[in-house]
Amino acid sequence: MNKSVVLLFFCISLFSCDPKDIQNVLNTVNSVALSDADIANGLKEALEFGVDDSVDFLSAKDGFYKSAYKILLPEEANTVISKLKIIPGFSNLEEELLKKINHAAEDAASKAGPIFFDAIRGMTFNDAMGILMGEKDAATQYLHQKTYNSLYGEFKPVLVSSLNKFGALDYWSDAVSKYNSLPLVKDVNPDLADHINTKALVGLFDLVEKKEMGIRDDVSQRTTKLLKDVFAKQDN
Repeated sequence: MNKSVVLLFFCISLFSCDPKDIQNVLNTVNSVALSDADIANGLKEALEFGVDDSVDFLSAKDGFYKSAYKILLPEEANTVISKLKIIPGFSNLEEELLKKINHAAEDAASKAGPIFFDAIRGMTFNDAMGILMGEKDAATQYLHQKTYNSLYGEFKPVLVSSLNKFGALDYWSDAVSKYNSLPLVKDVNPDLADHINTKALVGLFDLVEKKEMGIRDDVSQRTTKLLKDVFAKQDN
């Protein structure tokens, strides 16, 4: 007979079937039965749910553009805009550029899921218990520390493709060329793709963190048995 079942029946007989005692025994049995692999898989599942929610939110129409995650232009770009806004053809440069880069980020976000999932599934949680019992964003921070550089490198080509799809880089290149042709200005060429890539990943990781914290704090967000079992260990 399974050791956990034997332990359950033995303990129940000692406690005379008091409901509170039985629940304590059940918790103990669950704790004994939960392996390091279970904990690691539960944390990965929580992160995958976080990525799913983040991607769905940010890849929706105006997911970046009309949300708290709206990507603004780098400071150097504002210098270009302030000089060009009085020149015909560039009066609406800032808003048009913001639309293009944010819609491009939304398009890129729709393709981000597999990149993040590969990173999550490739992780080994040797310190899974420490993450589970750590801060409420411990799994997200672990993911960030272990995968950010590779994610940045993989996500950037996807983003650049989306920026080109929406004409954002050509639009910006024309503006920079016009600005650099003005008298008495210092030439500029800010890396718009790098800036947008960084900000897009900030938004994605922030939403993953919010999902992780929700699963830790709100039992109703533990929508699978694995999540319920693993995060119940954190609650005890």
